Amino acid sequence: MCGESFASACSPSILCRVTEIPEHLLKRSRERRAAIGKGDDAGDADTAASTPASTPATTEKAAAPAGPSGPPVRAAAPAPEAPKPPKPDPAYVTAAKQRRKVPWWAMATLGLMPVWGFMYVRAVTEPPEVVEGPLGIGAEQYGTCAACHGAAGGGGVGYPFAGEEVLKTFPNIEDQLRYVYWGTGEYNLAGVDIYGNPDREGGPHVTNGLGVMPQQGSLAGGGLTDYEILGVVCHERYTLGGADPTSEEYEVEFEEFCSEESAVFSALEAGEFSLADEEVPALVDEAGEEFEIDVIGPPVEGSPAAAEG
Repeated sequence: MCGESFASACSPSILCRVTEIPEHLLKRSRERRAAIGKGDDAGDADTAASTPASTPATTEKAAAPAGPSGPPVRAAAPAPEAPKPPKPDPAYVTAAKQRRKVPWWAMATLGLMPVWGFMYVRAVTEPPEVVEGPLGIGAEQYGTCAACHGAAGGGGVGYPFAGEEVLKTFPNIEDQLRYVYWGTGEYNLAGVDIYGNPDREGGPHVTNGLGVMPQQGSLAGGGLTDYEILGVVCHERYTLGGADPTSEEYEVEFEEFCSEESAVFSALEAGEFSLADEEVPALVDEAGEEFEIDVIGPPVEGSPAAAEG
C-alpha cells in the first residue's frame, strides 16, 4: 500500500510498496549511536521519519553478486603420473656396455688384413712355370684322356702311362701317334690285332684288349687337330711316362717332336702335312738342317718304326 505523499511520484505501471519505520526503533538507534560516540542522530531521525523507506521488502537482503559471464571454466587436467624407473640391464649387457670398444682405425686395419695376406702369399709364392709348345698344348688337352688313364697316368679303364709303361708299348713316337689318331675302331676295321711293340716286355697289347680307345684324328671322326694329338702324345711320354729328353735314347725324338722349337709341331700347326698322310715332306730343324720322320699313315700291324730302325 502506497502513502498519499508518494502517490504522485510513482509511475502508473509500477506498484510501490513503502514501509514506515516505527518510532521506538528510531529512538533506540539514536540512543545506541550516542552511546558509542557517533553523535546525536536526531536530525537523521527526523529526516528518516519524514522520508519513508523506499526499498521494497523483498530487497532487504542484498542480492548475491552476479557471476562472470561467458562459458563455464573447465577444470584443470590431472597431472600425469611420474614415469616408472627403467628396468636394470642384465649383468652380461652391463658388461658388454662397459667393455672397451675397438677404435675405428683398428677396424680399418683389420678389414685390410685379407688383402695384405693375399698380396703377401703371392709375393712369396713362385709363379708356376708356363710350359709352351707341344707339352703345354698336351697338358691342356689331356683332361679328356684322364678319365680312362688317370690324371697322373696311373691307369684305370685304360692302360697306364706312368713308370715307362707307355714307352714299353710304343718305343717310337710314330707308332703311338698312329694309334691315338685312328683308335681301336679303325684298327679293328683294318684287321690289326696287335698295336705297338710286338715284343713288349710283359706281352704285346692286343686291340680291344682293355676297353676301347676312341679315335682322336679328324679324318677318323675325332675332335683334336693333328698338332693337338702330337701335344697329348708328348705329354703322355715325357711328363707322365718318364722319358728323359736329355738321354741318348730320346734326345733326338724330343728335339724333333716335343720341344718348344719342334719342326714337326710347327709344320702340323701350319698345315704343311697331316698325320694321316702316307708321304711326309722333309722338315728343317732349328739349326737349318733337313731331317725326315717315319710316315704315320693308316693303321698297320706291330711297329713299322721299330722295324725300320
